[in-house]
Amino acid sequence: MQHDTRDEEHQQHQQHEHHGQGHGGSSHADHSAHAGHAAHSPGRVGWAMAARATLHCLTGCAIGEILGMVIGTALGWGNAETMVLAIVLAFFFGYTLTLRSILKAGVDFRTAFRVALAADTLSIAVMELIDNGVIVLWPGAMDAQLADALFWGALALSLAVAFVVTTPVNKWMIGRGKGHAVVHQYHH
Repeated sequence: MQHDTRDEEHQQHQQHEHHGQGHGGSSHADHSAHAGHAAHSPGRVGWAMAARATLHCLTGCAIGEILGMVIGTALGWGNAETMVLAIVLAFFFGYTLTLRSILKAGVDFRTAFRVALAADTLSIAVMELIDNGVIVLWPGAMDAQLADALFWGALALSLAVAFVVTTPVNKWMIGRGKGHAVVHQYHH
């Protein structure tokens, strides 16, 4: 499993650093910016890791998206207002889930907030673009009501398509030490 290999490489790297070997005898603290495993081996990120990061992002986005669509539709709002609410709530819940997990690791709020923004902004933006794009392009989906199968079917399919399109984006980001690779360093 690649993750185990990276853990071993990371531990060996730490041991070398603590013994004054490599990088001129610098300490591990000097390399805290490289704490994410993906930062040590860019490009060697597996699809499973990318899919987990995308699923995490999708969970927050789906909560916000569904809640926004339900609220806007139930209140009889127009399509534009409903979509804006759904997008705002998708970002809110996407960031909130990441923020929650980082805060659990004992990180201060300001740092956790910055990490959540760095980790999730591109992922959520791509997911929302694809998700809402599918709904806008699906004939009749924008006018469907809560009781319509089309409402729920289009929403489910749009989230599935967003997952498929966003997973490679997250794989690319994690492979460069960005996105959820930044979050991962707080889960040791």
